Amino acid sequence: MGIRLSFTTWSWLTGMPLWVRNKTAKGRYIYIANHASYIDDINIFPAIKGHFRPLGKKEMTKVPIWGYLYKHVVIVVDRKSPESRAASMAAMAHTLATEGSILIFPEGTFNATDRPLKDFYDGAFRLAIDTGTPIVPIIFPDAEKRAPHTAWWKIWPGRNRAFHLAPIHVNGMTTDDLPALKAHAYSIMEKELLRHARQ
Repeated sequence: MGIRLSFTTWSWLTGMPLWVRNKTAKGRYIYIANHASYIDDINIFPAIKGHFRPLGKKEMTKVPIWGYLYKHVVIVVDRKSPESRAASMAAMAHTLATEGSILIFPEGTFNATDRPLKDFYDGAFRLAIDTGTPIVPIIFPDAEKRAPHTAWWKIWPGRNRAFHLAPIHVNGMTTDDLPALKAHAYSIMEKELLRHARQ
């Protein structure tokens, strides 16, 4: 995949090569990841094996040059539009059935709080239950230090890690289980972000 090679090369050239730990075996999953840096959109490609499509914000399609590439790779959603949200859910379900995996940042946007994670939206977990697809959490504990979202022009070379956590299986779950599923994913990601931030 050309984009994966391009972003991997860029990470090395900028002094931020991504070191991936416990990479999940190839398969179809709904990957979820924390979102605190501009390099998250780059890190996800070397972090994940096999074909996948991320869910991304419509606003990013307006960025010169990057926006052109973005809209050809990403499933775009306008979070302010119920129709767009419904269409993106249908597109993600179709991708899982016919193409490969999905990547969703369940916080929806950059985490600007003083907590390891913002509250999660329901979408990733509803999609997992509706399609019976396992969820694989990924954490990027160093990304905010490498390229803080508050200053997109600043890049600080150094350690840049990704950790795949154990898959969360959703067999037999219904929408009644959604709040517990979301809370479980949040809890394990928060715990691992705190643990690896101290290392």
